[in-house]
Amino acid sequence: MRDPYDVLGVPKSASHAEIKKAYRQLAKKFHPDRNKDDTKAKERFTEINSAYEIVGDETKKAQFDKGEIGPDGKPRFTGFEGFGAGGGGAGPGGFTRGWRTGGAPGGAPGGDQHFEFHFGNEAPGGGRAGFDPSDLFADLFGAGGRRRAGPQPTRGDDVIATATVPLETVAHGGSARVILPSGRTLEVKIPAGIEDGKQIRLRGQGQPGSMGGEPGDALITVKVALHPYFKLDGRDLRLELPVTVYEAALGGRVETPTLDGKVELSIPPHSNSGRVLRLRGKGLPATEGKIAGDLYVSLRIMLPEAASSDLDARMREWRDAQPYDPRAKMA
Repeated sequence: MRDPYDVLGVPKSASHAEIKKAYRQLAKKFHPDRNKDDTKAKERFTEINSAYEIVGDETKKAQFDKGEIGPDGKPRFTGFEGFGAGGGGAGPGGFTRGWRTGGAPGGAPGGDQHFEFHFGNEAPGGGRAGFDPSDLFADLFGAGGRRRAGPQPTRGDDVIATATVPLETVAHGGSARVILPSGRTLEVKIPAGIEDGKQIRLRGQGQPGSMGGEPGDALITVKVALHPYFKLDGRDLRLELPVTVYEAALGGRVETPTLDGKVELSIPPHSNSGRVLRLRGKGLPATEGKIAGDLYVSLRIMLPEAASSDLDARMREWRDAQPYDPRAKMA
């Protein structure tokens, strides 16, 4: 085994707090729950724990620094000096030692001898004493203060996808096909009135869990496709409506498209291009406590596409008879 100080990346002179801090950082980084299917990480995690078993316990650290135990925590036998005749006693570093002899006169060691040692966390009588690094796991991973005995069920990961749907589907509700990152295709129900950018959660449609854990969810973001006439503005719709010169000048009722079909829009006389008229409730429908949006119609005056000498003559007559400057206020 490697030197525990090297494993934890601390010098031999490091304080107990410095050693503990280094252990916590490494244990968190290489913990098996965060490195699934990574064999090297698991081996590193085991090595980190073994190192901290030595230098994280003050008694064992002192024994290791004195050369009494090795990196594996086992004693290094260099003789039995200091053993008094006739019994055992407390040895250096806090371990218990003793022997019983048989057959040698005067109680001197010899013949049938039996030695018994207790090192580190094992106290006489089979109990545990000292430090157990698993006690830190409550802080690191919320494990209740003890290491779990084995792999635990883990929930599967969520997956993310986007559903691009027509504006009509958003207005009336419907469904859309979505391809997940795994290649699997889902039919997603689109509720009427959902707003652009909202997310739909499909429970249990994500990645499968491990060790019997529940699967993750599929998170579907709704994106509204561009429409040739309407522009989505929150829950409202905006529309540029072309009108003739005489409709703008004289006023009247004109057909206007909406998501529910055509309706008649009343244009006031002397309406300029850019004037905005509102159709209440003709935006996205009401849903989840939100009121229906409106349709805002912006008038755009259009001349005939084909050239007309008659129109040109009328415009010249109008210009000469009733001239006006629409840009006067910009001077």
